[in-house]
Amino acid sequence: MNVQEEYTAPAGSAGAARNRFCYVPNTTWTWSFAVVTFAQTVVTLALEIYIFVNFQTQEVPNSSPSSKTIPTFLALYSFGFLYELVLVYDALRMKNTIQIIGLCMCNVGLLIYGAIQVKQIKTAVSVLAVNGHIPHAVWAESEPFLIIIPCIVALGTILITFVAWKLYDEFAWTIYKHISADLRMKRRYLTYQIYIALLKFDFFFFLGFTVQFLVVASTSHNAEFYLTIVAVPVTIIILCFGAFFVRRESTLGMIIIILLFFAAMAYFSFKIFRMYAPATRIDYLPARTSMTFFAVITLALIVTTIINACMCVNNFHRGLKPHITKKKAKPEEKNTELSSNLGGATVPSRMMID
Repeated sequence: MNVQEEYTAPAGSAGAARNRFCYVPNTTWTWSFAVVTFAQTVVTLALEIYIFVNFQTQEVPNSSPSSKTIPTFLALYSFGFLYELVLVYDALRMKNTIQIIGLCMCNVGLLIYGAIQVKQIKTAVSVLAVNGHIPHAVWAESEPFLIIIPCIVALGTILITFVAWKLYDEFAWTIYKHISADLRMKRRYLTYQIYIALLKFDFFFFLGFTVQFLVVASTSHNAEFYLTIVAVPVTIIILCFGAFFVRRESTLGMIIIILLFFAAMAYFSFKIFRMYAPATRIDYLPARTSMTFFAVITLALIVTTIINACMCVNNFHRGLKPHITKKKAKPEEKNTELSSNLGGATVPSRMMID
């Protein structure tokens, strides 16, 4: 682990009252995190594609809910890994420690969903095989690969968690340079980072639940079906404005967003009730387990998002906005600023203890 060496400004200089650090970042762990997540995605997608192609080539065309379950699960799971890869790039680019931790937790979620997927696909294949829509051999051909997938994700989770721990110090130094040593300001910035990361994960889990409802659970194009379609773009708009208002420190805008989050919480609570109510439970049976998983995770994320949104509003107009909205200075400007802060003292270009 790299430890930054302390630099003390010369006595009598403008920077004598405080210490400055010069740190050479170690990109090894950054690349390791990217490589592990990329390798996990490639291997998992290859296995998912094989299972999907094997199912599609042997299935007899039919319109039963069970026939839609398998491709929906496989497509949604594959999208989860691709979306996670995008978030990895974004987190490493922004050096966002909170998002890195969130990605580790997201990988655990994908691991759990992968285990759920085995049972769900087995049930769907059994129903299709009994009805003569698919050969019984499909499950025997797919089962080993469906079991391997959670094992790969489990290994990936262990590796990225270890690398994330190594990245913590690396990114903490970046935040120090960006925010300075003001502990109160760092807490406000941390709250802001948590809120932005939650919005990104909210999008995936809400979309995952909605896709399953539209493809698997909805048997008729009623009013609820069309309202669910409309909810997708509306949710994207709400999440985008949620990020916009917190950056602009708009209290009124954030109050509206928080109220909309409460409405979303009521929506998912209603859906969970419908999935287990005797009168409507039959409509959700083909994907009830996975939909419940997505609904519960989304509810937990919404509650956490509301709490962090309130904390962000409480931090408005306390000096955080310039740190969020300011553009990155050019290298020359950074050097000039550092030099002036040190009273013209020359800082060694490389001071690092391995």
